[in-house]
Amino acid sequence: MNTVIYKVEGPVATITMNRPEVANAQNTALIDEVDACFDLADADDEVRVVILAGAGKHFSSGHDLKAVVGQDDVDDWRKMRETPEGKFRHEQVMYFGKCKKIHDFRKPTIAAVQGSCIAAGLMLACMCDLIVAADNAVFQNPVLRMTGAGVELLVEPWELGIRKAKEFLWTGEKIDAQEAWRLGLVNRVVPAAEVLNRTLELAERIALVPPATAQVTKASINNVADLMGQEQSWRYHFMAHHWMHNTRTALDALEARQQKTSMKDVFSEHKD
Repeated sequence: MNTVIYKVEGPVATITMNRPEVANAQNTALIDEVDACFDLADADDEVRVVILAGAGKHFSSGHDLKAVVGQDDVDDWRKMRETPEGKFRHEQVMYFGKCKKIHDFRKPTIAAVQGSCIAAGLMLACMCDLIVAADNAVFQNPVLRMTGAGVELLVEPWELGIRKAKEFLWTGEKIDAQEAWRLGLVNRVVPAAEVLNRTLELAERIALVPPATAQVTKASINNVADLMGQEQSWRYHFMAHHWMHNTRTALDALEARQQKTSMKDVFSEHKD
């Protein structure tokens, strides 16, 4: 594996996104390798808890836009995006489907978040059962200012509440670790230098619960969210997200982004 590090220590598997030079931006290779690591953890009966982490200063800056609309080499998924149907299929499989697979993963999962956790990075972290945040963690979803309707799974209403979700998305403002804890987005805030060790301690404590007990409890609690409409709300938003993709507003913005010489130029237009 080139973009992910997989390590098992006793009953805990740690999946570490390893593209620190681009703040763990999620390209096709990283998404596929994270998915493959979850398969490894699922098949290993000794693994009771999985930690998802990011190497370097940041958890994840979101989808790698250079790979999707920028100057990077064109892969088969990007070629598929040349039609609305292909774009829908790409995001259904690679973004919606693989994230939902983590959400439904039968074993307990914990995201260890430091630095920036932005857009699809936030979506990815929220697929985990628990989030341990470093005290330097910052959460943001500025995609609306880039004409998108958020990202593929609209987690914010479930994580922040209705009113705060609207404010968070419409303003594109950042939430720091303490505010994220106050809102219930994260479970614990710990010193940045200790985030991995403290997450591992939590994972080891959870691993003391018999696997069948932990798994059936997770499934039952996830079912509560589904009865409240979580999955249907995610599916509704995914369709709305793709309607937005094909509006004149979004297509004009995409064309303008593709004229930029670098993604730094794109993001510079959307800073606070």
